[in-house]
Amino acid sequence: MIGVIVPVHNEEQRLKHCIESLLVAAFHHALGNEPVRILIVLDACTDKSAHIAQTYGVMTLTCTHRNVGKARAQGAEQLLAADARWLAFTDADSVVPDSWLVDQISFNVDAVCGLVEVNDWSEHSIKVRERYHAHYRTVDGHRHIHGANLGVSSTAYRKAGGFKGLPAHEDVQLVSDLERSGASIMWTAANRVTTSARKDSRCREGFGDYLASLDP
Repeated sequence: MIGVIVPVHNEEQRLKHCIESLLVAAFHHALGNEPVRILIVLDACTDKSAHIAQTYGVMTLTCTHRNVGKARAQGAEQLLAADARWLAFTDADSVVPDSWLVDQISFNVDAVCGLVEVNDWSEHSIKVRERYHAHYRTVDGHRHIHGANLGVSSTAYRKAGGFKGLPAHEDVQLVSDLERSGASIMWTAANRVTTSARKDSRCREGFGDYLASLDP
């Protein structure tokens, strides 16, 4: 079984599109009917996120960590207990490509670090967009790390110690731990996830804050 974990904190405006894209990826014919379980980790949500997830019939887990590292870790543990062989992670403000899971599995490595594409730059100046693209490498071997586009085998995840309970950069820490544990990692430019460049980001020091730091 393949497990997909999405940490959520008040994402009623964007969660629908995320789940719909994951359902398409989950039923890709190239997966050969292997089961895919999508788990929405509702972390201290006070909006309609839970209702939206339940409408689509995906799994939900409620917690009050208000911490993305702990939310990802708890979600991973639940799916590992259900015997997931592969864990894929994205964010609620992101949309994955149809072949997202197929691509991750097909690389035949311990972990996959993919790229993201911004779907709407309207909240930022042209200068921010230019600075972002000047430093972003859209090639294989890129070395960018995004919790919105990350996959790892259950064996490698356990060996690396899993996600730490960090409020930010939990994805960077996991990849560092994977490298130290000897995991084989694919840094691919092929299976890009579309994500938001909103200024009202849910995670301090995350992608949204990075974009804000590029404002002259």
